[in-house]
Amino acid sequence: MEHSTDKKILYAAEKLFAEKGFDATSTRDIAKSAGVNVSMISYYFGSKEKLFEEIFKVRMKEGQSFAYEILENPQLNEWEKLIKIIGNYINRVKTLPEFYSILQSVYNINNSGNEQILSFLRTSKIGYIKIYQRILEEGCESGVFTKKPDLFFLHSVIVGTVFYSKQGMNLYRELSGNQSDEYYNIYYDNLTQNLTILLKDLLGYEQKN
Repeated sequence: MEHSTDKKILYAAEKLFAEKGFDATSTRDIAKSAGVNVSMISYYFGSKEKLFEEIFKVRMKEGQSFAYEILENPQLNEWEKLIKIIGNYINRVKTLPEFYSILQSVYNINNSGNEQILSFLRTSKIGYIKIYQRILEEGCESGVFTKKPDLFFLHSVIVGTVFYSKQGMNLYRELSGNQSDEYYNIYYDNLTQNLTILLKDLLGYEQKN
């Protein structure tokens, strides 16, 4: 599929920021990778900083749009909603490695100092907490869940497990000695299965036949 010029720039920048870091990536590097004139970056985004911010804005909106769509699906119970939202989160971490590498680097350097990005991160985090709050409360009311863990702990378990698993993945692969091409697919499948088991216990969910 042919991307629009602004999307070509955004995706090229995302890849380069992940590989080289924000400071080491120039607008000329981005323009060359995207196959566009360097002036197009200013035209569409204004500056390298604004382009960096737009990456966060776009990626976080994508994830939450899916989550809210699932949340409003009347055909799913609360457990099914939770698992679909988490499954999408894990799949995004798996299929958007560049963005999540950038996200990790932002956290690693004390939240980057970019106030706009800090705002995006805060808004996204609060949004997901509210999503999990609604699922938790409605699941307890309907009897789908028999336990009600602390909301913030629930959020931390989900995000922390996925985020740290991504961070340690290459080290775990090295230590396991598994150099198979299928390693990453198996790794993320195991992550999904084990997180599901953990959440079943945490929420007191038992599948009814």
